[in-house]
Amino acid sequence: MPTARFQIGDTVMGRWPGSNLYYEVKVLSYDNKARLYTVIYKDGTELELKESDITSLTVFKQGVARSRSRSRSRSPGRPRRSRSRSPARTSRRSSSRTTDVRKEKLKEVLEVRLTPVVIRLEKTETESENQAGGRYNLRHRKDQGDGKTVELEQKTETGVLSQTKPPAAIKTTDLEFGGRVGESLQFNLVEGMPLKNGKTLKYRINGFYALLLTAVAVGVAVYQEVDLSYIHAHFLQFYTSALLIVTLLSVYLFVRSRWASEDELAPGGNSGYIIYDFFMGRELNPRIKNFDIKFFCEMRPGLMGWVLINFAMLQAEMKHQNLENPSPAMLLVNIFQLLWVVDGFWHEEKLLTMMDIVYDGFGFMLTFGDLAFVPFTFTCQAYYLVSHPNELSLFWIITLITMNGVGYYIFRKANSQKFAFRKNPSDPAVSHLKTIPTATGKSLIVSGLWGWVRHPNYLGDIIMGLAWSLPCGFNHLIPYFYLIYLITLLVHRNARDERQCRKKYGSAWEEYCKAVPYRIFPGIY
Repeated sequence: MPTARFQIGDTVMGRWPGSNLYYEVKVLSYDNKARLYTVIYKDGTELELKESDITSLTVFKQGVARSRSRSRSRSPGRPRRSRSRSPARTSRRSSSRTTDVRKEKLKEVLEVRLTPVVIRLEKTETESENQAGGRYNLRHRKDQGDGKTVELEQKTETGVLSQTKPPAAIKTTDLEFGGRVGESLQFNLVEGMPLKNGKTLKYRINGFYALLLTAVAVGVAVYQEVDLSYIHAHFLQFYTSALLIVTLLSVYLFVRSRWASEDELAPGGNSGYIIYDFFMGRELNPRIKNFDIKFFCEMRPGLMGWVLINFAMLQAEMKHQNLENPSPAMLLVNIFQLLWVVDGFWHEEKLLTMMDIVYDGFGFMLTFGDLAFVPFTFTCQAYYLVSHPNELSLFWIITLITMNGVGYYIFRKANSQKFAFRKNPSDPAVSHLKTIPTATGKSLIVSGLWGWVRHPNYLGDIIMGLAWSLPCGFNHLIPYFYLIYLITLLVHRNARDERQCRKKYGSAWEEYCKAVPYRIFPGIY
């Protein structure tokens, strides 16, 4: 078994994941199996780093000294000896050899990737010394307008590292190929969040059009007088079939994960305990070539099955209750939940920043939730109304529509702000928000909806869930099962979020919690 290169308690330089910046860290522990070091930064942030992302202080300082020495020797303010040469005069040394030596020395500097500090040629030698004194401090990375970290740029002529900002691109106003709609019809390919190995995966965003295709298929079935109430009559059989598919898929995912590399494993599903890992999922992003199994299952079968079963329940109610038109309660449930599903597919790209995609492995927990629990449990209100119709007054109809609208506004506004801020903090839509900087270079929003509670999107979701259950009346607990489940799920997810964020952001998270004390329900929790 390989031994650890660095020992617990050692002070070393650790590369910040996804960047070329090194900071002073302290080694807390070493995992022999995963071959990962747990280190702590000066602000209390703890992360797991590979050995290749860690270098000793001695090597780091030697590299800094070489970089500073070369920077001084190339300073424009420093006089240099030069001899005029005639065109026919040749150098005593081979120019190609000199170039090779320079490249080799420059390569040594670049391989260590020493410092995030800006080294400018116009700085005087004294200014360079002043900067060098603080170059080991943990600093916030500056973002460009597009939200991407400014990378170190190589100046081959001088051998100096500098940070430069590329010229701003001219905004395109003349949209071709049908503009945004036409571009969407081409089924966009977008990049997900950076993985722990620094890579990003591409995802095909076309769920909204898949939903439209499903709607067309259902319309054709209705036109052909297909009796969709068959789903209600054989609900248990369909649910059993879904469970069988979930089990088989989960076994396949667990078996194939045995051949996955360390970089492909999920942070929370690689414990070594078979049952736990089978449930949580070992592989983070299982793919068959370019087909992402988790991303497909996360929304497509479950959400489309949800609205399809709801519509089948609507037909079943009309059939069982001898109605010419669906009842107002059934219509409200169908419309409210259809709106939620359509919104989810329209904003499908935002799914790529959620915990399910970024952190959770794809195992039995998610496959069961996506393929069985969502379509057969979230339809509990519609299923209940088939046999228990409920009359609604105009007052109740208006109240429920208003409640669902308020919940949807909070849910969508909060999620859109979060997504826009993560993508580009300089976006005018979110640049006015107050934030708390963190050691990761990111910031935490502490104003607007996100200054009201820590998870306003959860609050909006719960308000909508209440509006979905109230049309069924108060005679039974079944219509409120979804609401109870949703509150339990989001409270549990909030606890997971808190644990991850406290580990990731350290002291900045503690400051954020003081600024925004309530988690989901303002004034209560």
